[in-house]
Amino acid sequence: MSQIDVNSVLSQMRALSSLATGGMPSAALSAASKGAGTDFGTLFKQSIGSVVAQQNEAQKQVNAFERGDPGADIVKTSIAGQKADLAFRGLVEVRNKLVDAYTTIMNMPV
Repeated sequence: MSQIDVNSVLSQMRALSSLATGGMPSAALSAASKGAGTDFGTLFKQSIGSVVAQQNEAQKQVNAFERGDPGADIVKTSIAGQKADLAFRGLVEVRNKLVDAYTTIMNMPV
């Protein structure tokens, strides 16, 4: 099961915010992209993949609970659903910010 490390994502978002405002790149961003040459597009695709994986895992746990599998637990199922929901909401917020940034850039006078 692929999980998003919340602290890592927050530090990367802060680093990207710092870069967007003209600040120097932080150690978190350089550590995340060191040697791999990770760009924003790749990071965003990985985040989408991670969200999809969390949603699939939550759905598997829901299906197992509904079937009455012996290892299925309502608490774990509920937590997996909440994690998937939170990850999806975060992804939607990032998308909204990207659309806002695009709209702002397109409305700038040339």
